Amino acid sequence: MEIVTKIAPIALALIMLGLGLGLTTKDFLRVINNPKDFTVGIVCQLILLPIVAYALVLILRLPVEIAVGLMIIAAAPGGVTSNVLTKFANGDVALSISLTAIISLISIISVPFIVLTSASLLGVTDFSSDITMTGIALKMALVVSVPVIIGMIIRKFAENFISTNLNVINRITSVLFIIVFAAIWIEERENIFNYLAQAGIAVLILNVAMMTLAFFIAKFFATAVPQRKCISLECGLQNGTLAVFVATQIFSDVAYMVPTAAYALIMYITGFIFIYILKNSN
Repeated sequence: MEIVTKIAPIALALIMLGLGLGLTTKDFLRVINNPKDFTVGIVCQLILLPIVAYALVLILRLPVEIAVGLMIIAAAPGGVTSNVLTKFANGDVALSISLTAIISLISIISVPFIVLTSASLLGVTDFSSDITMTGIALKMALVVSVPVIIGMIIRKFAENFISTNLNVINRITSVLFIIVFAAIWIEERENIFNYLAQAGIAVLILNVAMMTLAFFIAKFFATAVPQRKCISLECGLQNGTLAVFVATQIFSDVAYMVPTAAYALIMYITGFIFIYILKNSN
């Protein structure tokens, strides 16, 4: 896991820098002007998603490493991928960007809380005694919040250049995402299929169940169809690189990262299927 441990923080920082380059202050002010849809999205992702994941852990009686790994991916915010696929689905891209941006910033507190709390409830004791919620939050701030803020500052002073090359920036972040997960597969190629066999069903159920639940909750409470599509995809497409970073900071066993790797594979397949279903949804 040595390669992953070294490249995950760098890749995540660059991905978050790319996210920041795509943001303006309007993305944050939009939440104030239209709080209803944002509230539905943030409740589904920050509260409902971890609850559904934990219920799944108990129902399926997952091995503890897989269970905690599932909670790590459930705690992670949406990534840039959710913004791109929301656009493909004719969803509310502006809402998607706002949710991704703000939940990513909140994640420096929410992720350590959800992961360490669930690990404690599951009786996990094999993480270092010097691991604290504050310590993880500070590390996450360095690779999540700071790059986002730097990216926004760069955009402010180079608006035309960044706007023109935003698609290139998004492609670069996608490549970085692939590199991290390729490293996991390469380093753990002897064990990866055994791990995936254990985690695959759980992450598939979580992914499909959460997108479906979010869609129907949004159907009752969100403004319109584009917002429903956005909220569904935000709840189904997680920031896998951030999840890997968190796992490497707390645990030394690669098994905790396996649900993240499995989820990263599955979410693209289910995401595009979901988009196909929703494309002409009314």
